[in-house]
Amino acid sequence: MTEGVVCSRRAAGGMLPVAAAWLMLASAGLHAQTAASPEAKAGPATGADTAQAQSAPEQLPKFDVASVKAHHAGGMNMMMGFRVLPDGVSISGMPLGILLRQAFGVPEDQILNEPDWVKSDRYDIEAKVDPDDAPKLEKLTKEQRFAMLLPVLEDRFGLKYHTEKKDLEVYDLVVAKGGPKLKAAKPDDGAGGGMDGEGKMPPPGAGDGAPRPPRGGIMMRMSSQGMTLEAPEVKMDGLAGTISMVLGATVVDKTGLKGAYDCKLTFAPEMNGDIMGMPPQPPPPGADGSAPPPQGPSIFSAVQEQLGLKLEAHKEPVDVIVIDHIQQPSAN
Repeated sequence: MTEGVVCSRRAAGGMLPVAAAWLMLASAGLHAQTAASPEAKAGPATGADTAQAQSAPEQLPKFDVASVKAHHAGGMNMMMGFRVLPDGVSISGMPLGILLRQAFGVPEDQILNEPDWVKSDRYDIEAKVDPDDAPKLEKLTKEQRFAMLLPVLEDRFGLKYHTEKKDLEVYDLVVAKGGPKLKAAKPDDGAGGGMDGEGKMPPPGAGDGAPRPPRGGIMMRMSSQGMTLEAPEVKMDGLAGTISMVLGATVVDKTGLKGAYDCKLTFAPEMNGDIMGMPPQPPPPGADGSAPPPQGPSIFSAVQEQLGLKLEAHKEPVDVIVIDHIQQPSAN
């Protein structure tokens, strides 16, 4: 992913509530292609098999020590973060469901048989490699670091799984009739900000007090008015990956558009669904105590009306991961 699967952990003034926080998305880490999951085998697959599939032809190093703790912060301060460390990773407040999707490198619909607690229970993980292996991490992507977590999930959560084929709805991102409504990116316009590779937030953007996304990064902001997605200097495969995260389904870039674009998209999230595996957050109640409905068009209408693109659905056989066993983590 470009800057880590993360919601901002801290802003200049302290914690941000999830309902108003900017979410930095793992657009490149979603593997929007349908062949992202491990190759099916007889019997359960292993984390090593998947890690090799995602990092081929090189072998990923293994974490030497890992601390896994339940994340107890709740209420409106539901933050999550992913930080790259010189010798490992630091994860805070991330739902196990997101960890699984990022470790496997697949969208939500390609992991089956998850118990409900996997989607709601969140964890803090500190994982480090042996000092001799630390230099090997410098060349790894964040996707590969997430893949390194599979053995940790197998060991501490008792994760067992296998792969099989299943017909799923897949979306092609194509250019709509009338052509794209995209603004070519200008890398030298001084825009940018967002969370850097160390998980640090820049000063808030002017006017709204929210951090700005980095060039090439993608961020979303949830509020009672709906959802705003902002992506300066994003390529179409990154945009497809982000839409995949919103829909919880595979989205493949078939626009044929090259280069990078500055995109902004506003739409109404599905209130009975979730974003990035987080439980749906009801908007603040109105004056009469009732929750106002989400504002704006659907993600499908917004993509077509605001970007001049279109999501076309079709069924095709896809490798899916079926969870055979998973349990609450063992003690450190």
